[in-house]
Amino acid sequence: MKRFLFSFAVAFLTFISVAQTQQEMAEVFREAQTPYKYGLVVVPKDEYHMTDCPTVFRMNDRWYMTYVIFDGKGYETWLSESDDLLHWKEVGCLLPFQQDTWDKQQRAGFPALLNWNWNDNPQTLGTEGGCYWMGYFGGENKGYEAQPLSISMAYTDARKFEQQLKEGDPHLAWKTLGKPVLSPQDSTVQWWETGTHYKPLVYRDTARTLGHEYLLYYNAYGRHPETGLGAERIGIALSDDLVHWQRYAGNPVFHHETKGTITGDAQIVLFRPQSDKQKPLYVMFYFRAFDPTRTYKAYNTFSCSYDLVHWEDWQGDDLIYPTAAYDELFSHKTFILKWQGVVYHFFCAVDNDMRRGIAVATSRDFGQSRLHFYHPFRLGNGFTDH
Repeated sequence: MKRFLFSFAVAFLTFISVAQTQQEMAEVFREAQTPYKYGLVVVPKDEYHMTDCPTVFRMNDRWYMTYVIFDGKGYETWLSESDDLLHWKEVGCLLPFQQDTWDKQQRAGFPALLNWNWNDNPQTLGTEGGCYWMGYFGGENKGYEAQPLSISMAYTDARKFEQQLKEGDPHLAWKTLGKPVLSPQDSTVQWWETGTHYKPLVYRDTARTLGHEYLLYYNAYGRHPETGLGAERIGIALSDDLVHWQRYAGNPVFHHETKGTITGDAQIVLFRPQSDKQKPLYVMFYFRAFDPTRTYKAYNTFSCSYDLVHWEDWQGDDLIYPTAAYDELFSHKTFILKWQGVVYHFFCAVDNDMRRGIAVATSRDFGQSRLHFYHPFRLGNGFTDH
């Protein structure tokens, strides 16, 4: 009887905790809603390219967006600039293809040390050792995200980079560490990441919540050792210098154990800082694909946590999902920010002709973008519908 009462009490307290979390998450949903799809803001230049994976930051009173371009053979990381977050102009390439390196054909980068505070956050980049940093996944094989893919770090002198942007210098290539910092071939690899690695996004946690200054969230593919289920899941790596990383022992920290599903591309936001009366509330904006509970194939949603490790999924409406011709196949790979009272939700839009571009939805109506896909995409070597 005592055991029953104890189990009942635990279940009841869990129910109350989840209910309270969902109440808080309803506030996040109301704050993060972007009902106005402005449309495409960055599109491929021709039928042989695709544009994907936006990350947005502010520097010298201008907005910048990194994104990856697939040319039928592999990924490069490019940069565009904007004055208003709606109209973008290409600036240059940050991670171009290389010769005779471990990452010569795949170089998909994501700026690190973004300010993760939510309210009217200008999304500035932090520095370490006088440099800006960028996590990226890379590989040597040709094709669309051709495996195996591993994670490393790139960097550039902060003052020099800012000056280059001011002067319009297109030669913007960043340096790299020359080897992976996380790989499926590591002796310390965990079961959930033995297949391949994907998007890394690095944050500075001054509170050292997990005992280290830098947190790297990444998604990876692996098979569950007990069920054999293959899926993409999200985990954490930890560092104090951005060069040497160790995996969090409790990985994966967020996942959905459903056959064929993808849980990925986490963006972490400190929605509410800690106070004397409240715990900090962190939000993980992420995308999910091939969810059998949805009629569409991919969408953006979120989860919440008090400690950066234990995450509760939002049970309400999705933030972004297919509604237009340009995103009728996939609406996914989120990057969201709030600026001057307006929320901008950037995402990768894919239509039924497999054309990929960057679109944005907003909390205020700015009308409709005049950009559109110009050419049907021609399938390249090794292309998949990931």
